[in-house]
Amino acid sequence: MDQGSDHYAPSAAATDEAGTLRLHGRWTLRHAGGIAKALAAAPDEIAAIDARDCERLDTLGVLQLLRFADRRGLDYSTLHFRADQQPLVDAIENVHDDRPQRKREYGVHAALERLGRSVVKNSHEVAALVGFFGEVLVKLLRLAKQPRRLRLTATVHHMEQVGLDAVPLVALLSFMVGAVIAFLGAMVLADFGATIFVVELVNAAFLREFGVLLTAILLAGRTASAFTAQIGMMVNREEVDAIRVLGLDPIDLLVIPRVLALLAMLPLLTFIAMLAGMLGGMAVGALNLDIPVAAYLARAHEMIEVRHFVVGMVKAPVFALVIGLIGCLEGLQVQGTAQSLGERTTSSVVQAISMVIIIDAFAALWFMQMDY
Repeated sequence: MDQGSDHYAPSAAATDEAGTLRLHGRWTLRHAGGIAKALAAAPDEIAAIDARDCERLDTLGVLQLLRFADRRGLDYSTLHFRADQQPLVDAIENVHDDRPQRKREYGVHAALERLGRSVVKNSHEVAALVGFFGEVLVKLLRLAKQPRRLRLTATVHHMEQVGLDAVPLVALLSFMVGAVIAFLGAMVLADFGATIFVVELVNAAFLREFGVLLTAILLAGRTASAFTAQIGMMVNREEVDAIRVLGLDPIDLLVIPRVLALLAMLPLLTFIAMLAGMLGGMAVGALNLDIPVAAYLARAHEMIEVRHFVVGMVKAPVFALVIGLIGCLEGLQVQGTAQSLGERTTSSVVQAISMVIIIDAFAALWFMQMDY
């Protein structure tokens, strides 16, 4: 770029009889002051601007002309440039900061359009999750033929993070929820003189539903978000690309250890939640409902059915698989920015909790229809 010769080619503008402002000279950053003066001296009755005679035109010159056109109410189609200048003009026009913002459309048509886009987006998410499940399932089956692919150290590490570190939280919240259910049950049953049935209420509720559901929801918020953030940061730092370049499989290294850890620990945490919830009900019964501990335990031993426990434990591996797959998939879909990482982390928590509740609802209906 010949910066020195710019000094001898000042910006200039002249208006012809047709009302066209014709530009001459160099409309560049060096002549910013001259550009401002030339545009300020332009008459009000301008109908078009012709910059084809400009010796040179840079980003500042184009931006000044676009702003001048906005102030004078000129359409951009009345601005004429040479063919070699047009790509620069198009690029500046696309990021022109003074363009009016597009207004949000309202009404039934716009609402239906947004609804349709959301449905299509969610259908793509479901399709991606199903495809990811198939890929992980194939590679889990491959472990039976090639056990050396199993990352045992990573699996045990994630088992500690997912399981042992979550025990205090799961036990405390389950104990409190068990106590709340006992209080609510006692409020209703006391009117009928059937307070003792609080034992069956708490035990059946935690064995069938609340034990596994509370545990799954807690891990969906605690573990799915952690998986997404961990893998997403590796994507941002291009560590996942480095794994592929080394000829390794990110599914084997990052996904399978986390999924196996959840499959192993969620049933155990569910069992702990069941015990803690029943202990919460027993504490309320002993302290507020005048049901001695021995009577509570005797009633529980007499009325508890194994099928309630089976129903709760059967759902635990399904929830573990759903939480692990969603957390890992959202992490692998991070686009490389901090905003994308935050959006994917939020999405993983919402999707995991929603899927857990939906699956639990369908399972409850199915078991009810099967009378089990």
